[in-house]
Amino acid sequence: MNQVQKLVKEVSAARSRYLELIANVSEFQARWKPNTEVWNIIENTEHLYWAEQGGILGMWKTLHAIREGEMIRTYEFNHKDLTIEEVVEKTWQPLEQVPSVAAPRLGGSLSFWRTSFLNMQNVLEAFAQDLQENELRLQAQHHPISGPLDFHQRLEFLRFHIDRHRGQISQLIATMPVF
Repeated sequence: MNQVQKLVKEVSAARSRYLELIANVSEFQARWKPNTEVWNIIENTEHLYWAEQGGILGMWKTLHAIREGEMIRTYEFNHKDLTIEEVVEKTWQPLEQVPSVAAPRLGGSLSFWRTSFLNMQNVLEAFAQDLQENELRLQAQHHPISGPLDFHQRLEFLRFHIDRHRGQISQLIATMPVF
């Protein structure tokens, strides 16, 4: 298994952990929130979908722009060789604001967003088929909060981000009243 496949497998495992956590949540429970400042399970799942869709689209556009000479091919940038956890530690504030393109905005059912989020794995795997191992450390598109990242870090971010929201959902479920 090459490094691209390994990173995609880690995202898939994070996705599975998240979806397993919410598998038995009812639509009613999925809409519950302790206060207006906290996202409910539907909002978290919708956000994960938009964030991943935008992240993969941005990576794919950047990859082809580099290959076609429309962007500079570079391995040098601020966060070179750092893990995504180290980058987030250096760049994120405690209560970071979500970029508007990744904000939950449509609502709807948990069933819809759970299925949509699950299907992002197919898009990710198709992207991974296009990405070459020797391109992993090329600078990819900037993350809206963390700035310049390479393709390796962008793939790590997908896993990190899913796990981060899984932790938030775990806390939400733990405080949820019995319905």
